[in-house]
Amino acid sequence: MTLPAPSIDARALVTGASQGIGMAIARDLAKLGHNLILVARRADILAQLADELERKHSIIAEVYPCDLADPDQLHKLIDDIRDRNINIIINSAGIASFGPFINQDWNYETTQFALNATAVFELTHAVLPGMIRRKTGAICNVGSAAGNIPIPNNATYVLTKAGVNAFTEALHYELKNTGVSCTLLAPGPVRDAIIPENEKSIVDKVVPDVLWTTYESCAKETLEAMAKNRRRVVPGPLSKAMNVVSSVAPTRVLSPVMGWFYKKMS
Repeated sequence: MTLPAPSIDARALVTGASQGIGMAIARDLAKLGHNLILVARRADILAQLADELERKHSIIAEVYPCDLADPDQLHKLIDDIRDRNINIIINSAGIASFGPFINQDWNYETTQFALNATAVFELTHAVLPGMIRRKTGAICNVGSAAGNIPIPNNATYVLTKAGVNAFTEALHYELKNTGVSCTLLAPGPVRDAIIPENEKSIVDKVVPDVLWTTYESCAKETLEAMAKNRRRVVPGPLSKAMNVVSSVAPTRVLSPVMGWFYKKMS
């Protein structure tokens, strides 16, 4: 199986396209000749990206400003794409919080759940019937290596990403022989290739540069995995190490250590 071929009427829909993994994958899809629908809240950033991609690659890049955590805006997007030929979807939009669950801002936590989980769930459901009917399509949902284990002080994020991880891998098996691929992207820490010293977080300072995954390399590995209909892609050395450790280390040992580290990030 390969990625669906670009065509004039088809669109690759990318959420979270205004930054990070979403933006990097949108750029790589444009290089491959795919027309795009770019979704994020920041219309100005999307417009700049769309202009760049259309000039460089002679593709169509539609800008769709949308707060996916807002049910009304999410459902308007779904209504607008329901009858369109969406042959690729990248559900990349997401946020996180750190610190004790009971101390978090409840509005932020519910927004996080709506964006990380509900939007992925509903958008996947919206595009899937058309993909199955056309017998071609590719889905990539961005989960996380953090969804593999219970992490204190990251509880809401872990809840959403564990759900996305399991949901996406279940669909991967359900969609066998339909012509539609479904791949989970489960990264660990990902960042820009170069971070100014004064902008580095505690994680940037603690983790050696060589272990980081860049957005660009993450995008490259992801599209290669999607083209091969792989169930899960874990990009970069640190992410791969986290994936292995989480599968073999006892939860009673690993979770308190991870929780201590994540509390520092709060």
